[in-house]
Amino acid sequence: MPTPDEIMMFRALRLARRAWGMTSPNPMVGAVLCKDGRIIGEGYHHRAGMPHAEIEALRSCQEPPAGATCHVTLEPCSTHGRTPPCVDALIAAKVAEVVVGCLDPNPAHAGRGVELLRSAGIAVRTGVLREKCAELNEAFFHWITTRTPFVLLKMAITLDGKIATRSGSSKWITGPAARARVQRLRRWADAILVGGETARLDKPSLTVRGVANWPQPRRLVATRSLTAADLAGLLPVGVPPEPLGARGADEWRLELARLGAENVTALLVEGGGELASSLLRANLVDKVEFHIAPKLLGGRGSRPALGGADPASLDEALGLERVKTCRAGDDLIVSGYPRRR
Repeated sequence: MPTPDEIMMFRALRLARRAWGMTSPNPMVGAVLCKDGRIIGEGYHHRAGMPHAEIEALRSCQEPPAGATCHVTLEPCSTHGRTPPCVDALIAAKVAEVVVGCLDPNPAHAGRGVELLRSAGIAVRTGVLREKCAELNEAFFHWITTRTPFVLLKMAITLDGKIATRSGSSKWITGPAARARVQRLRRWADAILVGGETARLDKPSLTVRGVANWPQPRRLVATRSLTAADLAGLLPVGVPPEPLGARGADEWRLELARLGAENVTALLVEGGGELASSLLRANLVDKVEFHIAPKLLGGRGSRPALGGADPASLDEALGLERVKTCRAGDDLIVSGYPRRR
């Protein structure tokens, strides 16, 4: 049975998710103000540069917020950016208590907002639904601490581990529900990466569809043979595709550092097998999500989900942590975090 604090934090999380894919390079944050178990105001951060969740919640209050409790998914900011510090607004509003889901991951700021609130006589409790609050912004948390994008590898595969026929045909392995989930991942991503062979054979759009006027992610192709002009011919619709010529772990780290400096917080990798294998071997994938269709393709020449060199033993297999499964129509979704070798 959830506690009253958890009920309010679940509400704050639902509010934060309304801005899915719209706040980068800022986090998604929700806030709820309550008195005696009654919600008197709530809000969420809509877009980067717009008021933060706490400010939206204070502005929506149906009665004076003095003495209220504010439940917020992320520690209130304590520094001036494009907007004033939320800590100052909460202190000025004379709230009695702030309940925080997770602390600011930025080492320069972590805990500072809590300290300022407590110094002003406001009670603060932290860690309510911490894991759920942190998972919502795992890309932002990774980027703010490493200045490189959070890399999510998504693969659509058959039950026997194939991503395409020998000729490269891959439409459609998974069903409509799984493909709708891919569109949600594309809305979350600042950039999408595929291999050159995938671009040549599959000609994926790598665009967000079904949402009017959505800011399209950058489209990246790992290739040393295709030029920007070649890619524009292959992928004519959407943001002009960019070739990336990285080879090996060191070159890929430099590319990721460059993308991070350009405010790419979330990078979605959609294949193919050679690119996926090289990034995994280089320990550059932060999370995997495999969409598994209940189909058996077979064929010695059919393309496997992961290419690369043949391992000598099962000891070389890469394990996953915090594995989750769910269904999307007839397809099974398996996600997890690779253990660093």
